[in-house]
Amino acid sequence: MSHALKQVFNKDKTFRPKRKFEPGTQRFELHKKAQASLNAGLDLKVAVQLPPGEEQNDWVAVHVVDFFNRINLIYGTISDYCTEQSCPVMSGGPKYEYRWQDEQKYRKPTALSAPQYMNLLMDWIEVQINNEDIFPTNVGTPFPKNFLPVVKKILSRLFRVFVHVYIHHFDRITQMGSEAHVNTCYKHFYYFVKEFNLIDTKELEPLVSVWVGSGR
Repeated sequence: MSHALKQVFNKDKTFRPKRKFEPGTQRFELHKKAQASLNAGLDLKVAVQLPPGEEQNDWVAVHVVDFFNRINLIYGTISDYCTEQSCPVMSGGPKYEYRWQDEQKYRKPTALSAPQYMNLLMDWIEVQINNEDIFPTNVGTPFPKNFLPVVKKILSRLFRVFVHVYIHHFDRITQMGSEAHVNTCYKHFYYFVKEFNLIDTKELEPLVSVWVGSGR
């Protein structure tokens, strides 16, 4: 990572506090295993594969938290440039608009500005991953039946952050010299969701032309 990128990806620019794994827990060990695979320079398609003897839900849970942390950092680097004025609609170009819906204030899909959407999204994900009933931290505690549906919703919404950043703010990412980091993070995310079929192919379409056309 370049010195400039280290300056950018500091704790002050984190959009939301990072979620950490407690040392000594099974999740912490899995997290270390996942990071070791990445740091060893393994092909990302190989690095995302379930290690022998591990439970898939544990592996997925660790990655969901890790992707939340990484995408949180990426958005934090451009959040000063993603404003009500610059991004009045949460979108990925003229073809894709993302509306927010939840079980509290926005019961119907609602058009919001990108920063409003991002704030609600990160708050919502934090609630999910901190909920012991959905993401149990104790070894032996079974995952609930709705674990994968919740995970799929989290990841599909996190993907929208990539879409917005790539299409509306990639010039800023390039100016900071952090495009290689963002591209690697996206590739890791893409290979993971494809490996475990966590996002429908149709939902991934907004970045297909961007990815192929740019040579990223």
